[in-house]
Amino acid sequence: MPGPLQNPIEEAVRVIDAAGAAGLQLRLTGGVAIATISPSALREPLRRLYNDIDFVSRSRDQRDVEALFAELGYHAEHEFNALHGEHRLFFIDRENGREADVFVNQVDACHTLELADRLEIAPRTIPPADLLLSKLQVVETTPKDYTDAIAVLCDHEVVEADGAEGISLERIEEVCCSDWGWWRTVTMVGAATLEMADGLSGEGRIPADAPARLRQVLERLESAPKTRKWKLRARVGDRVRWHEEPEGLEHTT
Repeated sequence: MPGPLQNPIEEAVRVIDAAGAAGLQLRLTGGVAIATISPSALREPLRRLYNDIDFVSRSRDQRDVEALFAELGYHAEHEFNALHGEHRLFFIDRENGREADVFVNQVDACHTLELADRLEIAPRTIPPADLLLSKLQVVETTPKDYTDAIAVLCDHEVVEADGAEGISLERIEEVCCSDWGWWRTVTMVGAATLEMADGLSGEGRIPADAPARLRQVLERLESAPKTRKWKLRARVGDRVRWHEEPEGLEHTT
């Protein structure tokens, strides 16, 4: 089988299609995932470079996923995978100097985004609501996180029901309104993202729909009912750290 393609988006699609042909529930996450379903990510002012490709798989498919990446021309980081394979696998595309991360069942960063039961909703990526959550959960937000989040908002309507076609308020409420830490980060980073989106929209560089959709999400998070667990944690507030440090999850080479 030919080796990895130079274009990261084309390569991501190649891997996902090969996984589908093998009967594996492998889905894209991260920036490349957003670029495959959000055309705005490929145009200025949101266009950026992609240095790696991120995936999500199920734990029961670990051996098959490892075999798939070997067949597709990737080299496994064996020491890392032996130590962390329960939650994350790491592969190297030596030809293009690119990395492939496979998160197992969930994406662990500042918060844990459970995805094992969400890999059959959309055909190639995790659903748009989860992609947006994955970007709004980064406390130490970088420019690429802001632009990726805005790209999702540019190209996907806000909808009520969970599904593949839009940014589901139901899903975002489910994640954030039962966990104060998630709510705190998403509303905080969302407000900063909204400021950037408003600026780009005011300059006519992105559609006005993007900040309007984010406002809709943030308004829902303010008004939606909260669980007892959420309310108890809210009493403590920022006095106790509410998120993890994702640096602790970096791979070793």
